[in-house]
Amino acid sequence: MAAENSSVTEFILTGLTDQPGLQLPLFFLFLGFYAVTVVGNLGLIMLISVNSNLHIPMYFFLFNLSFIDFSYSTTLTPKMLMGFVSEKNVISFGGCMTQFFFFCFFVFSESYILSAMAYDRYVAICKPLLYTVIMSPQVCLLLLLGVYGMGVFGAVAHMGNLMFMNFCANNLINHYMCDIIPLLELSCNRSYVNLLLVFIIVTIGIGIPLVTIFISYGFILSNILNISSTEGRSKAFSTCSSHIIVVSLFFGSGAFMYLKPPSILPLDQGKVSSVFYTAVVPMLNPLIYSLRNRDVKVALTKTLNRKFFLESV
Repeated sequence: MAAENSSVTEFILTGLTDQPGLQLPLFFLFLGFYAVTVVGNLGLIMLISVNSNLHIPMYFFLFNLSFIDFSYSTTLTPKMLMGFVSEKNVISFGGCMTQFFFFCFFVFSESYILSAMAYDRYVAICKPLLYTVIMSPQVCLLLLLGVYGMGVFGAVAHMGNLMFMNFCANNLINHYMCDIIPLLELSCNRSYVNLLLVFIIVTIGIGIPLVTIFISYGFILSNILNISSTEGRSKAFSTCSSHIIVVSLFFGSGAFMYLKPPSILPLDQGKVSSVFYTAVVPMLNPLIYSLRNRDVKVALTKTLNRKFFLESV
């Protein structure tokens, strides 16, 4: 691996800002973000687990989305928080590569779980009579294996790219996490090919899911427009609105970071975009699905009522 040919044994993360007066406020801000992320996503996981009426494909994928959001936020945020209160935010070479591997795995998995959810909505709205046949447990499991399989592909492909890079002297990463673009900037033997590979891998991670989502929603929109009643159209659209918001937030911020040349998007601006999809989006996802989803609100009410009833007996 690159470590064998590199003189660098550890990296220093610059963090989000070098302003001392902002370190403590940012620490508490992101600690709050992380607390909401953990409570929201683990709460949604537990809610789906204990309510049998939520044991359908849509919530099977939402369960996994919450697991992925919790996991990749946990991969990054604790180290970011340490950076706000440490004089020198150091991460070992091995720790950096491990963080980067799991970050890639969970981000690719999130891209593909969102495309699987779009396909599920397409089947539910465009082929409602065949929904239980098409979205059988076996099909859902195969889709999930595809989701995590692409997560492994993304992580291994990026790590394979890093294997051919040497880090000779400079070990200051201009970021709050180990990511491919700032690591490329530190490499002493980087080439245009390395950057091209990053672009290709990220395009596969973002492009294929986005195409799937656009095609699914193209059919959904066409089907909704053919519904005669306004109430029917509104009901059909409401089942997709949460997913559309989540997709827009995640892919919008991700594409802004990775699908622009570094000359157009400097790393300091890229860090702000990274914060959005690594810290803000995982926090918002369970809130969006909870506040905009009637089934989740009903399940939450029943669960809380059951808990309070048992405590009062």
